[in-house]
Amino acid sequence: MPLPKVLLCLDTDPQPSVFDGVVAVDAGVDQLFRHGGVAPSAVRDLVYGAMFTRGPADLKNTAVFIGGSDVEAGEKLLAKARECFFGPMRVSLMLDSNGANTTAAAAVLSARKHVPLSGATVAVLGATGSVGRRVVRLLAREGAAVHVASRQLSRAQQVCASIGKLVGNSQLTAYETRDENSIREAVDGASVVIASGAPGVELLSDKLRRQCKQLRVAIDLNAVPPAGIGGIQSQDKAVDHDGQNCYGAIGVGGLKMKLHKAAIRRLFESNDLVLDAEEIFALGKEI
Repeated sequence: MPLPKVLLCLDTDPQPSVFDGVVAVDAGVDQLFRHGGVAPSAVRDLVYGAMFTRGPADLKNTAVFIGGSDVEAGEKLLAKARECFFGPMRVSLMLDSNGANTTAAAAVLSARKHVPLSGATVAVLGATGSVGRRVVRLLAREGAAVHVASRQLSRAQQVCASIGKLVGNSQLTAYETRDENSIREAVDGASVVIASGAPGVELLSDKLRRQCKQLRVAIDLNAVPPAGIGGIQSQDKAVDHDGQNCYGAIGVGGLKMKLHKAAIRRLFESNDLVLDAEEIFALGKEI
């Protein structure tokens, strides 16, 4: 009889995410061990507890999921978890704090259905948030020329610098988007626009979106009215508005959920996987 699939959930918030727990169960996990308020100093003993209870041949039946609303805090837990492994003693890891990795991957995969990303010009509005930074990173790895837009130019420049160090030969340009004229400049020439800003903030007006004659895909990841991109409904999924393939947050959300479940299932295929944004995006290309 195969051993039950055990998922250790390390959450940086005081209460472990119910959402992540339900998705794990729906993905076929047999047992969840959920811990909230996890600090980096606690990671080693928690991972050791999961890792040393089964022999190397059985460790593919144990995995670790890192979540919570603070992505930077989740990244610190992931780094600590990776330090726990040696030889064959390791378990697979997945990071999806605030759903940032699965959401970013789903957005870029949606754009990729309509536009070959290599060589394409893509504008990312609200690019300095946790999802936006990952969208930029994935687009850069795909070979797109990315307009990295933020209301603060210095923050957009920081994103360009940090991702430029990770992705060689990346084509990243920082833009400040404080008014209609600067927004127009940021989206000029883009065949894809992805808005990943704060909830309830319009980043691109309906009027300006309509005026973008080269725009083929518009993706708004904001589910809270008003829309991040004017004229797009949250449930839109490749809906034609003014000759543009438009996606709202719920329209992208179906693929995001599919990716989340597929990634959880992938964790139990071996004991040596680390699923971050790039790995989840690659998985999405397969499904």
